[in-house]
Parts: sequence; C-alpha cells; structure tokens
Amino acid sequence: MTTDGVPGIRVILADDQQLVRSAFAMLVSATPGMTVVGEAGTGRAAVELARATPADVVVMDIRMPDLDGIEATRRIAADERLAGLRVLVLTTYDTDDHVLAALRAGASGFLVKDTRPADLLAAIRTVAGGEALLSPGPTARLIARALRAPDAPAPTAAALARLTDRERQVLVLVGRGQNNAEIGASLRMSPLTAKTHVSRVMGKLGARDRAQLVIAAYESGLVTPAR
Repeated sequence: MTTDGVPGIRVILADDQQLVRSAFAMLVSATPGMTVVGEAGTGRAAVELARATPADVVVMDIRMPDLDGIEATRRIAADERLAGLRVLVLTTYDTDDHVLAALRAGASGFLVKDTRPADLLAAIRTVAGGEALLSPGPTARLIARALRAPDAPAPTAAALARLTDRERQVLVLVGRGQNNAEIGASLRMSPLTAKTHVSRVMGKLGARDRAQLVIAAYESGLVTPAR
C-alpha cells in the first residue's frame, strides 16, 4: 500500500456470488485510493490469487465452495510471504457461528454481509491500516457463545505470565475495543507508546494482530462479556 494514492489500498474480493462481487467491485473501484486487483469465487481461488497478486486486504465471504473462508483465511495467515495481507470476513452474523473461528484463523475483523457501502469502505481502510475491526458489542456476544464450549482454547498461563502489569492493562483495553489513542488516554501515555505496548503484547502472546488480542483478552478471563 502506497501513501501517494497510487495504487492505494489493493483489494481482493472473494465471494461465491457474482452479483455480490460485482456490487462490491463497483463500489471499491469508484473510491479514490482503492483498487480491486482481483476477484475469486471460491476459497481456494482466493488463496491462489492472494499468493499471485500483491494486495493489502482480502474481503472474504465465510461460506464458499471448494474451500471455505475460514480455511482460506488460515492458509493466508500462515503464509509468511503474505504477512502484510489482512483478511476482512463477511458474515450473516446472527446466524453464522463461524466468525470466531475465522478470527482465530487470522482474520482482522468481520462485517455483516448487508453492511452499508460507507461502512464497508471504512472497514477496508481500518484493516489496511493495521487495526482490528471488532465492534465491542457483537464481538462480546460472539466470544460469550464460544466460551460456553468446553473445548474453547485460552492463552497459556506461561504466555500470560510473560506480560507485565502494564501490558495486561493494555490487553484489557484492547479487549474492550479501544484503539491506540483511547488506550493512551486511559493509561496516560502517548498513542505511540500505547502502540508499542500493543506490539509487545502481540509478540508475547503470538497474536497476528489486534483481533486475536481481543479474543485472548476474553478467553483468558481478563475481559468478561457483559450480560
């Protein structure tokens, strides 16, 4: 992604519905600073396209033939050559129980599939900028459901023990949906210092991005979903 607007944020659209892809492509292509560099109708095609075409964000539907969006996301996140590529998953939300699995697989956030055009564009910018797109309310409800499962994984005690008290505070605030500026204000530090702390927490917990930190905050019990 360049800073001069050329080519801007490079987007891959992955959805098995041609009509959805076409609508998203028209929207993104008409937006200054964004370019659609490829489209895929299956998860496998999305992975192959990501590996062959330089991009910044993949807008990924979860339910696709051949290879679903969760496994496609996992393969993209596991590929070291695609370390700078972020995945934004699309979901029907209320009826889709696979969102948390997609976030665990390495997605940087999720959107409701019938989201407003302006929200989709804002989400692409957010994810391309390295932030997680996780609305605290919906995220809490998703994680609350997952925590009821007996096999829900959690960060190991050893991993959490490596965090300093300040880093635990930062993890809690990330889990509550705060960005770097908000964390800085809460803890009386600069946004840059907050960003440094977030990066250190990600390194210690082996998290790919902030989305996985949010999950870790809930699953470790540091943040509890509101009832």
